[in-house]
Amino acid sequence: MAARRIAFINEKGGTCKTTLAVNVAAYFASKKQKRVLLVDLDTQGHAGKSLGVDPRGLARNVFHALTDPALPLEAVTVPTPTPNLFLVPSWKDMAEFPSAAAGDPQRARRLEHRLASVNDRYDFIFFDAPPSLGLTSTNILVAADEIVVPVATTYLALDGCAEMVDTVNDVKANFGRQALRITLVVPTLYRKTQLADEVVAKLKEYFPRRTAEPFALSVTVDEAQSHGKTIWEYAPWSRGATMLQAIAEAVDRAGRTG
Repeated sequence: MAARRIAFINEKGGTCKTTLAVNVAAYFASKKQKRVLLVDLDTQGHAGKSLGVDPRGLARNVFHALTDPALPLEAVTVPTPTPNLFLVPSWKDMAEFPSAAAGDPQRARRLEHRLASVNDRYDFIFFDAPPSLGLTSTNILVAADEIVVPVATTYLALDGCAEMVDTVNDVKANFGRQALRITLVVPTLYRKTQLADEVVAKLKEYFPRRTAEPFALSVTVDEAQSHGKTIWEYAPWSRGATMLQAIAEAVDRAGRTG
């Protein structure tokens, strides 16, 4: 059976997408005993750092797999401290990907092509996207089937969400990816304010039955990341863990129900 391919993506930065991608991936690997691959495509390499993997110490990363046809994705895949969870790390090299791939008419499908050899080895493949639209994000959208959009409950957040919808429609039209869909929207950085509640209400209006319960600010989750650990390793009974488990279960349900 082919893996479910799920991208955590928003064209705006600071939406907790890495936090969600890492901890949801770890939840499926550790709690549901699924074989999971997390592909980091952000130049900051935060997904690896959040899992206790320092991308600076690795000779090769996702950039090398995407730019060297002779280098398979498996060659840059590393295990993580979480059983069943494997990582394709990223680092600052990825900033050069658009220029390195510029002459390739199939440049938007490089990630999709690299995944072909590993797709049947995993139950889930998650993507942590960069916080901007460009060739890297397009590669992710072409390779993915499901999209989780974290939306900060702040001013102008809804504009970013609307832009994401337009981008998905463009990819579907231009690359024949009609199955691509936004399966879940997650309100993040939530605080009990009138503005935040208005943003959540709007999201539920625009995405009925596809809006998760808000993910509130959590010091415990931040602490876990600072120690290079998932919330399940650091504080599995914390409020942060409870919120992230609810989001992971929502991701699971959203994909299965279509």
